[in-house]
Amino acid sequence: MADRNPLQVLKDLFLTFRPKQWIKNGVLFAPLLFSRQFFNGQRLTETVQAFVLFCLLTGAVYVLNDIKDLKEDRRHPVKKNRPLASGRLSPTAAAVVACAFLITAFSLALVLSLPLTLVMGLYLLLQLGYTFFFKHMVILDIFSIAAGFILRVLAGGVVIAVELSPWLIICTMLLALFLAMAKRRHELVFLKEEAANHRMILKEYSPYLLDQMMGVVTAATVMSYALYTISEETVKKFGTNRLIFTLPFVLYGIFRYLYLVHQKVEGGRPEEILLTDRPILVAVLGWILTVLAVLYH
Repeated sequence: MADRNPLQVLKDLFLTFRPKQWIKNGVLFAPLLFSRQFFNGQRLTETVQAFVLFCLLTGAVYVLNDIKDLKEDRRHPVKKNRPLASGRLSPTAAAVVACAFLITAFSLALVLSLPLTLVMGLYLLLQLGYTFFFKHMVILDIFSIAAGFILRVLAGGVVIAVELSPWLIICTMLLALFLAMAKRRHELVFLKEEAANHRMILKEYSPYLLDQMMGVVTAATVMSYALYTISEETVKKFGTNRLIFTLPFVLYGIFRYLYLVHQKVEGGRPEEILLTDRPILVAVLGWILTVLAVLYH
């Protein structure tokens, strides 16, 4: 690595922290959006700060996970091109920077919010548990992924001191389960008979089983969100029953994602789909704008 261009080394180091996946931390803004404080300068700043801290935290976790899975990643047709797996970046250098990210994230979190720091600590423990234990346990592996999204939403709530709606937690969990199942299905279909050699837990799954599970979760996600938009509690809280108009965007986004999973053999990288698939991007933006129009009219 010493003989390489320093800029290229920095680029590889940056890519190792998987910046594209930081978009998952965007769910931290959900409590801000549904608390009607999106245009509150102080609350928005606090949420942005929490988002940045979670980017540091999740980036460090991704590095530690890649170091742990280095041997398997070197045999993977796609992951073998990552800076660590390809040998372009030293695991020691990546680990040092990851530790620096963790120290920085928790130090700044202590200044910003003690509850946020505690949630970040729970997230780190969950991810360590996933890396060493849960990822090898059937069904618990995908529930661990979903729990990570719930903790992100919880972080967005505690940093602005708002109580989270149970509906928000339920919808977040179901949507995260859907994405995790789609990812597992993609890995099985893409890797075929080599799947279990790259991720041992995949031998416990089959496309048929995951399709059944995704069917249940998809129906539950749509139903939960629909019930949330028309519930008496929601109508009373926001003073409107027009939140139901956001449902078509949710339906289209889920159906489009299922289309990509089944017809285009995608779904392995939800963050890439969100950033590159224009129909889903339009659905997400349409949902956000409609929520803003309904709740902030």
